[in-house]
Amino acid sequence: MNNIKTKFTIKDLENISGIKAHTIRIWEKRYRILEPKRTETNIRYYSAGSLTRLLNVVLLNKHNYKISKIAVMSSDQINLTARELSFKLAVNDEAINSFKLAMFQFDKVLFNNTYNRLLHKKTFREIFKEVFVPFLEHIGILWQTDTLMPAHEHFISNLIIQKIQLNTENLEYIANNNNITYVLFLPDGEIHEIGLLYLNYELALRGFQTIYLGQSLPLNNLKYFFDSEKDVCFINSMTVKPYDEKLQGYFEEVESVLKNTNHKFVSLGHKAMSVDLSVFKSNIEAFPSVIKFLDQI
Repeated sequence: MNNIKTKFTIKDLENISGIKAHTIRIWEKRYRILEPKRTETNIRYYSAGSLTRLLNVVLLNKHNYKISKIAVMSSDQINLTARELSFKLAVNDEAINSFKLAMFQFDKVLFNNTYNRLLHKKTFREIFKEVFVPFLEHIGILWQTDTLMPAHEHFISNLIIQKIQLNTENLEYIANNNNITYVLFLPDGEIHEIGLLYLNYELALRGFQTIYLGQSLPLNNLKYFFDSEKDVCFINSMTVKPYDEKLQGYFEEVESVLKNTNHKFVSLGHKAMSVDLSVFKSNIEAFPSVIKFLDQI
């Protein structure tokens, strides 16, 4: 597991915990909450254990545990108390913090317990919009600041994907809107599918017929649907691919296959919003997010 990050700067700790670096330094000097290490060139860094400890300390501190009291607790006491508190609370900010802990500790039990606690208070749709969405946005920030490693993101993303798929499978419905079929896929080379999976759930919940084709699909693989006499709405989501210099060409290819059909093409994400779609004659639209698209259905 060479892609697991094991050394963190104080800026990393600030980005992940939401606690300012100068506050972390005060806790460190005054209460010995953390003990940084030094590289051979005398550069300070913090271990993965220090990160976990800080997240636990922050959780306790936010719930009326004074730093001075936390400082005299053993590491095992801090971990146990924070874990019990995470299981008990599991609402919005507390749940997001628990999910962060679960991600950095690769703790599936903590993730599932937190999620199940949320289910006692919220619907799955509320959990996704109020907890998973802001949590995933925070993960995006951690990526931008080079704080997160692929192993962490893959672990937590797969757990969230499992919940979306489970809720989709559990839908007991008969498609009652047969006027249009939604075909959902990611462009060739694109693998970020959480948003599209959730959209598939929402469309199924509303009684639409959906066909989910998943990651990294070249446009020419859709020929069967392009030739269909039934109206189809193709939906994709763009996070990384196509690269910016290939975006215009991608939509020109979409235009060529949609021409003289009644099919519709919807692309989701800020990348798609950067393309001037008014130059195309076919029914092509872009929305910045899944939520914005759902608002207009």
